[in-house]
Amino acid sequence: MAQAIRFHQTGGPDVLRLEHAEVPPPGPLEAQVRQFACGVNFVDVYQRNGLYRVALPSGAGSEGAGVVEAVGDQVALVKPGDRVAYAGGPLGAYAELRNLPADRLVRLPEAIGFDQAAAMMLKGMTVQYLIRSTYRVAPGDTVLFHAAAGGVGLIACQWLKALGATVIGTAGSDEKCRLAREHGADHCVNYRTEDFVARVKELTGGEGVPVVYDSVGKETFAGSIACLRPRGLMVSFGNASGPVPPVDPALLAQGGSLYLTRPTLFTYVAKRTDLEASAGELFAAVLAGKVKVDIGRRYALKDAAQAHRDLEARQTTGASILVP
Repeated sequence: MAQAIRFHQTGGPDVLRLEHAEVPPPGPLEAQVRQFACGVNFVDVYQRNGLYRVALPSGAGSEGAGVVEAVGDQVALVKPGDRVAYAGGPLGAYAELRNLPADRLVRLPEAIGFDQAAAMMLKGMTVQYLIRSTYRVAPGDTVLFHAAAGGVGLIACQWLKALGATVIGTAGSDEKCRLAREHGADHCVNYRTEDFVARVKELTGGEGVPVVYDSVGKETFAGSIACLRPRGLMVSFGNASGPVPPVDPALLAQGGSLYLTRPTLFTYVAKRTDLEASAGELFAAVLAGKVKVDIGRRYALKDAAQAHRDLEARQTTGASILVP
């Protein structure tokens, strides 16, 4: 028997239950992974509260790291004993032991620990596609990155700085702004006490920025659009403050022929070659010291509901993980 977190209905954190379940041998094309750490992400909250629909009952979580214990037929990508990590695939990462499609696993370099991997796979590969594919940031670009002190934001600040960009971050407190600056943000705006649109305009000489990365959603969307220069790109990749209301396309014309995209990691790494390339670039950045992964909080697996409460209350900085 293995312990896992599941939910049978959508709702608040209390719908998350610690349950015992038999884990069958891995089927064809599957690998069985003994997990040593599991990542906690806002997408898990969206699935739990019903914003993103999932079939019920459901496992929770989509990111983890551990060791392969067994493989099914036709599996050649990994073998028992391999250290692996993943982000994506079927829900159910909040677990001690689970079966996964083997083609969603990547081998983990020896120099990267399980806690670190579980804290960075989804967040780090999210940053990779955002700044290298959705908009390929070039040296000299000035970018606006909301929630700069969060798990994704701290990785982004470091990676953007390594690319030679000027980083304007936002956060909800002076302490979080300090943290963002320590991780590479050139400027950080406390959006609770300062008008971030006015500050961005001031910092860019009234021009605006070519790209805004916004995972906050409802509270910042209109302001983010206002921060863009003509033909700029609005990248909306999360809804921490609630979903963005319907958008009139005329708004994009009024801002100067703007672009709007709503990307997801799972589209960008759907192909095995893209997954390997994304993870490989992330591992290289970490091993080179360009990106350091901050684990703000560790929770026991049984405390998954508290981890969600803290995340939703924006009481966390850096990444949060569960330890089975």
